[in-house]
Amino acid sequence: MMRLLTNLRKFRGTAKEAFEQVTVIAKFLCLLHVTDRYIISSTHVQGPSMLPTLNLTGDVILAEHLSHRFGKIGLGDVVLVRSPIEPNKMVTKRILGLEGDMLKFSDPLAHDGSISVVVPKGHVWIQGDNLYASTDSRKFGPVPYNLIEGKALLRVWPPEYFGSLR
Repeated sequence: MMRLLTNLRKFRGTAKEAFEQVTVIAKFLCLLHVTDRYIISSTHVQGPSMLPTLNLTGDVILAEHLSHRFGKIGLGDVVLVRSPIEPNKMVTKRILGLEGDMLKFSDPLAHDGSISVVVPKGHVWIQGDNLYASTDSRKFGPVPYNLIEGKALLRVWPPEYFGSLR
């Protein structure tokens, strides 16, 4: 009986140490998740819609997830937006209009020539830099502000294009 109690005490110390290590790892993973989801994350973007700003074959960008929560998104910013037509898909576009802005432009893909639009309250107008290969506000209209997931800060890959997206 004494031998069993001695072994249980040894196991208790080992179990306590293991629990403490698991707790540290769990806290680190929570911090990593919060940082990635709500502060800053890296994102792989690819496709023709943002040519020539972003490469067709794909770039890795750093995006921060705070500015849009405080209304600090402006004209010309490149943003990550949840697609209004495919909610499981994230798109990368440039903001060309904020709420209240009146936009008038020629759409090379529209048959009726010039388009005029007033961006409604709580919305933004987004477009890809490549007008001929971008599905954007010209197709689905102004985008609700709450679909913005982040603002692109800089390109980190490939190394030869490291830097700002402006």
